[in-house]
Formats: sequence, C-alpha cells, structure tokens
Amino acid sequence: MDSSSREKITLNVGGVRHETSPSTLRAFPGTKLCRLTEPQAEDAFDYDSSTKEFFFDRSPRLFGAVLNYYRTKHLHCPEDICKSVFEEELAFWEISHVPVAPCCWWKVICAESRQAEGSSLCDESSEVGGQSLPVPVERGNLSWRARQQPKIWALFEQPFSSLPAKCLTVVSLLFNIGIVIVFEEKSRAQIRHPHPVPMHDDSENQTHREIHGAFYQPANNFLYLELFFIFWFTFEFSMRLIFCPDRKKFLTNPLNITDFFSLFPVYIELFLTGHVNSMLSLLSWLGFLRALYIVKLLKTLRLLETPLMLRILPATFRFILKEVFILMMIFSFEVLFFGALCYHADLQSPEAHFGGLTDSFYWAAITLTTVGYGDMYAVSPFGRAIACCTALCGVLTIIIPLPVLLIKFQGYYATAVTKERMKRNKRSNQENHRAASVQLFTG
Repeated sequence: MDSSSREKITLNVGGVRHETSPSTLRAFPGTKLCRLTEPQAEDAFDYDSSTKEFFFDRSPRLFGAVLNYYRTKHLHCPEDICKSVFEEELAFWEISHVPVAPCCWWKVICAESRQAEGSSLCDESSEVGGQSLPVPVERGNLSWRARQQPKIWALFEQPFSSLPAKCLTVVSLLFNIGIVIVFEEKSRAQIRHPHPVPMHDDSENQTHREIHGAFYQPANNFLYLELFFIFWFTFEFSMRLIFCPDRKKFLTNPLNITDFFSLFPVYIELFLTGHVNSMLSLLSWLGFLRALYIVKLLKTLRLLETPLMLRILPATFRFILKEVFILMMIFSFEVLFFGALCYHADLQSPEAHFGGLTDSFYWAAITLTTVGYGDMYAVSPFGRAIACCTALCGVLTIIIPLPVLLIKFQGYYATAVTKERMKRNKRSNQENHRAASVQLFTG
C-alpha cells in the first residue's frame, strides 16, 4: 500500500513516534512532509517496512512545533529555543518565510536580543582594559618605541602583568587619594565671604564696613603640593598616550578624557597668580574641573578583579540608549508642559513663587523626579491640582520603563554568567590537560 492510500502516516522523529493523516501533511504543498504522501516516498526517505514508519534523526521537541504548524496553520515558537536552531529546523523541513504567531512575537524578540547581547559581550571580553594589547611581531629592524611599547603599556595599564606594574598602580592610587585630600583642604582656605571689618575714624569711634562679594585668599602651600601631584599625573598620562596601541580608543575613553581635563586647573591658576580676585567666576569653573580628581578614584577597580555586574554595565547601557533617549524626551516634554501650566495658573496670585517660566520649569523638574525641595510650590487651587498631576506623571514616568530595562539587564546578566562559566570550564580543562601531559612526560 503506497503512502497516498494510507489512513495514517507514522513518523519516528528522534525516537518519538508521531501519527498523523495524509491530509494534514498535504496542507503545505512542496514541503518535505507533503512529499511523504506521494507514492515514491518509501524509496525517497528512510522507511522501515517492518514498523511501517518513516525515520528522521531530528529533535522531537522542535518537530512537535512543526507538526502543530501543519495542523493549525499557525507557527508557534517553543520556549527557550535558540532562534537559529529553530530556523535551521524549519529549513530542514523546507518551510520558509513563515510568520510567527502573534502570541509568540515576544519570544522571538527576546531570542534576538539575547543573540545580540551574546555577540556584544563576546566583543567586550575580547578586549583587555578597553584596548587590546599589541600583537607580538618579529623584532627585525623595529624601532626602540615599537620594541618597548608592549612592556610600557602593560606597565601602566595592566596591574597584574608584573610586580613593577602592580607597584606603579599602587603609587598612582596613593597620588589620587593625596590630591583628593589636598582638593578638600584647599577649598576651605580659598573662598572667603563678606564679614564686618572694623574701621576707626578721627574721633576714635569704631565703625564697621561690610566688604561686598566673596574674595579669594591664596593657599600657596596647598597649591604647590597639588602641582607636585599634577606633575606625576602629567607624566603618567603622557607615557600612556605615547605608548598606547590605539590612540583613537585611548582618547575616546571616558576615564582618559577625565585625566586630560584634570591636568589644567593648577597650571591655569598658577598662570593667573595675583589676578584671581578679578576672575572669581573662572575660579569656580576651575573648581568644577578639580572635582574630576574624585572621578579618577575609579581606577582603584584596576587593583581588583572587576565584578561581573560592573563589566556588563557598559554594554547594557549602550543597548538601552534608545530607551533612555525616549525617556528623556518624554521627561523634557513634561517639564515644559507642566511648568508652563503651573506658571500661568499662579500668575494672578500675589503669593506666587514663580518669577518666570524658568523658575516654573525648575519646579516641574524637581516635582517630576519626586524630590520636592519645597523652595517653590503652587499656591492657587488650580495650581495645586496641576502640581498633583505633575507628581503623579513623574511617578509613572519613572515606574513604567523599569520593567523593560530590568528585562534587558537580566538577559545581559544571564548571558554574561553563562560565558563566564564557559571560560572557567575551558581554563580548568586546559590546566587539567597540561597537568596530565606533564605527569605523562615525567612518568
């Protein structure tokens, strides 16, 4: 009896038997399962005449989804299945260009994001400290810089490459801590605010005169000590810049940009010695740049094995930049909208706290972020109603994106943990193989 006249067709897929009718397999002409209903199917495929079944060495779990597609005309994606493996299975059964059922769209999206996350984390792990080490080449007629570049770069950037590199990193850390202490102590002595100054007139009556505005009191000892630290950082930055393997990557690294801008405040202040009191605004900007000294303390992580979560945070942030940008656009719109509403609601009130739209925008930003300093607030009934809506929208704006960001972070973290375990297992297997080879050689 040929395949077309059977009431049922039996398929053995990976040891699991499936029985179905020929009419079901004819649902999609031109596919491999449809050809099983043809008279010559027994000769074209692996057919066992004793058990009267076709055998296919494929995944029974994936075939269940394929057979269900023939029965329901809707393709459903199994749980926790790699997208590439499922596509390969569909290609084997000659099923192509089939849309996934709407209920399984989210599974496909998650699978695609996990695949992108895996490739991203693989690229991240292929780099060492943000830049790859130079590839060793034959010495030949290389210049002195080319020969010494890998050693000097590792000395400044790879603390665990050698004992001198570790000692140099510890010294740099001590300089970082020292300059932060100097920055804190120096800030106490620099700026003085107005205070009554006693004055004596001809009648020997003591009067007081207020000196208006703040003035700058130099702290030369701290300035020269800070200059000593900056000399070291200038030397360190110059060496790293000269011997870096990729100058473009080096100059675009956020920590290196921080190092570069933190070198200028001391030199500028020394250049303006004696004229700083006439440029107090410039002194404030120099203080902002000096705050970068604190950011430099992040380099202490180089002395530790960077935790897995910290390693995947940069990759995670890059992949959620689109969502963060959309969130900031919505937040900016809310600031402008609610700020303008509340300003005009309190415009006729004599007790209004808003001197202009700028003040109302500041109030809206503080209220939307649920901080609420209390220095400005709505006073009219309509303004308070708007303030309540502002606070509610701020809470919703913060809460709603959190599940999306959390799901993405969990996907990245799970992928990173899996890759870390694979690396450790590979390293352990290599060590065991090396130990076994040494034992065999010595034995």
